[in-house]
Amino acid sequence: MLKPISITAISSISALGNTTQNVWQNYKKETHCISEKNGCLVTALSAASKNEILKLRASDLKYKALDDSVLFGMYSARKATEKAGWDAKDNFGINIGSSRGATGLFETFHKDFLNRNKTKTLSSPTTTLGNISSWIAHDLQTKGPEISHSITCSTALHAMLNGVAWLQSGLCNKFLVGGSEAPLTPFTIAQMQALKIYAKQKNTFPCRALDLEKTKNTMLLGEGAAMACLEIGIKPNALAIVKGIGYATEILEHNASLSTNATCFQDSMRMALGNLNPDEIDVIITHTPGTVKGDLAEINAINKVFCNKTPTLTTNKWKVGHTFGASGMLSIEMAVLMLKKQEFIMVPYLQTIKPKQLKNIIINAVGFGGNAVSILLSK
Repeated sequence: MLKPISITAISSISALGNTTQNVWQNYKKETHCISEKNGCLVTALSAASKNEILKLRASDLKYKALDDSVLFGMYSARKATEKAGWDAKDNFGINIGSSRGATGLFETFHKDFLNRNKTKTLSSPTTTLGNISSWIAHDLQTKGPEISHSITCSTALHAMLNGVAWLQSGLCNKFLVGGSEAPLTPFTIAQMQALKIYAKQKNTFPCRALDLEKTKNTMLLGEGAAMACLEIGIKPNALAIVKGIGYATEILEHNASLSTNATCFQDSMRMALGNLNPDEIDVIITHTPGTVKGDLAEINAINKVFCNKTPTLTTNKWKVGHTFGASGMLSIEMAVLMLKKQEFIMVPYLQTIKPKQLKNIIINAVGFGGNAVSILLSK
């Protein structure tokens, strides 16, 4: 890191809630947010949060045609920039991504096409990936650079990498970064079920992320968005400091490959550490989606990097499921809250010794294609 980067605000909307207070209260509960939709286990927005999205959709005639993934992002982007005190004249940059994008609208338009052999006028512009950042830039009236991208499940943390790079370059002083996902659609869920990684058991904790004793895959999907406001330098209102960034990609062996020891994670964590002694890391918020092989590969990588002094591990997937491209930023939010509150969030079905302090936290994310990102946050 050439220059320190401050996170001056963060906001999200997910099954955890749509305010920082609600999110923290739900993190403190030893219960999950998983429910059932059309016979499948998912984590969906609460009725109150859905009502907020409905109000946003109705606030502008142009917004009525937008996918939920865009509106989730727009909602959390408004809240984050408001907290940071940004306005349009700041001309801040935007980089917001999504693994799936407007999958709900796409499925609707495709079904209509199969029935009529033609499609509606807005079927193309409302389902492009660039839809997210461009509409959020429009809503916030910023004239800074706006970027959308998809790097599967590490999308949000890649957005943070990009934001840091723009700030370090001096081309911008402020950057809004994040991810948004609305994947609770029949086709998307069917895709995960076809991979044989989707949770089936409706027990106390349907998603057993980070549990290395499980014998079945327990990943399940959630919806939501999370955004962070980045500013160059150490600001008085900083919630946390981005102290290190790391990234790496593995050579593909198959479409959803990750090596046994997740070499991409080993490389990304070492890069994020930089010159910092590994012993100084207090917590790692893992990506661990709840799959047998995926969870084990990441833990193997952590053990390789940290040897016999593995930091305390935790995750939020057992509570909110896997939100694909938004998941990394939801983990960043979890880290920021733990640093601010100086309170560790446990995984209730694991025997974990709480860390002695909360000063340095690494957040991991990886997606199909072995594209890992590790972010080091500090108080």
